[in-house]
Amino acid sequence: MVLQCGILLKIEALRFEQRKDEMPFQSPRDVTLLLRGWRCGDAAALDKLMPIVYDELHRLAHRYMTREQAGHTLQTTALVNEAYLRLIDANQVEWRDRAHFFAISANLMRRILVEFARSRRSGKRGGDGRRVKLDESAVFPAGRDMDLVALNDALDALAKVDPREAQVIELRFFGGLSVEETAEVLRISANTVMREWSHAKAWLLHELKHGEQD
Repeated sequence: MVLQCGILLKIEALRFEQRKDEMPFQSPRDVTLLLRGWRCGDAAALDKLMPIVYDELHRLAHRYMTREQAGHTLQTTALVNEAYLRLIDANQVEWRDRAHFFAISANLMRRILVEFARSRRSGKRGGDGRRVKLDESAVFPAGRDMDLVALNDALDALAKVDPREAQVIELRFFGGLSVEETAEVLRISANTVMREWSHAKAWLLHELKHGEQD
């Protein structure tokens, strides 16, 4: 696997060098190459990739929240998909590359949405005071208003008990990964993902209900 990744990266790097004068900086080819590098174990590629994805997700989320009416359902998966299509050379990636892109985006999407939620709660500039519903039917009862700050705190608490279960929730809820894609990113079986997904949901619901009572 490592050898195969190394060969593919060398080929892509050579093609990039041959075409770099024709391509704008941070083109889909650039981002795709960084994504493949990260999946193959290049930590430096992740360092370069994270701010690119963050900036695009933040821009999309801000645009969505400022144009939609109060109470509209925010579909995090749709935002991640849009960022994916804008940033990635989709014809040059495998589903494993896509899963790893969504893994990055899941963490960043969580961070961005919590930042927006904290901004609205504190009344800082950029916060519009509205409460946005998330499309959380895969995790929580449909139609429930989501306190993202409370969810984020509950996920942090879960991470102290079981870090991988917290990752499963983050990948599926904020990133929209399927069971199989989540298994690929975490390098566990699909059955393990389903078991930890069910347990983590129950744990989070208990924590959130307990917090509401307090």
